[in-house]
Amino acid sequence: MNSTPSSAVHALGRKPPKRAVKRVRVSVIAKLFGVLLMLYSLSFLPSIAVSLWFRDGLADVFGESLLITLAAGLVLWWFNRKVRDELFVRDGFLFVTLFWIILGMVGALPLIIGVHINLTDALFESLSGFTTTGASIFASVEHLPPSILYHRQQLQFLGGMGIIVLAVAILPLLRVGGMQLYRAESSGVTKQDKLTPRIAQTARVLWLIYFVL
Repeated sequence: MNSTPSSAVHALGRKPPKRAVKRVRVSVIAKLFGVLLMLYSLSFLPSIAVSLWFRDGLADVFGESLLITLAAGLVLWWFNRKVRDELFVRDGFLFVTLFWIILGMVGALPLIIGVHINLTDALFESLSGFTTTGASIFASVEHLPPSILYHRQQLQFLGGMGIIVLAVAILPLLRVGGMQLYRAESSGVTKQDKLTPRIAQTARVLWLIYFVL
């Protein structure tokens, strides 16, 4: 086979073919954000139940947080609902990075509205829970309302396993491949090894074991 070197190609006046650049699929990521935010809004329901049970007066606070999260997710999903593209690995890393930030903001809503702490402290507390860091802005949590205490523990529970891994478990319902998100979220050898043949099944098995424990 004859191959023409690049110098010869330029000499002949022909430009070498350009490599296709894989662009980040913003619409796909926005749609996925929307769906997951709508699903995450349901996580405020247990906090509402706890507030009603202990009568700490914060049921409305969690109700407002639920509505804000649901509305934001609905808007993102609605304007991108017809998108059918798949995620690349680059998209997965961007999604995981942005979703931790957005999730931290959403988790901070009850703290801002109910406890009346500033945005910086609320974000720190929320992200500390999701990342299971263990740090807190509160010198003592005994004075906090029961529903806020539950909310803080729920953040740590969801973050302990990984909210993205939970998303991967439900992504087949959305017809979105989850391997890119799983690799972006996982670390070490776990990002290469799978307990089961299908990544979504792996995520469900991991969450089942975690929940039982």
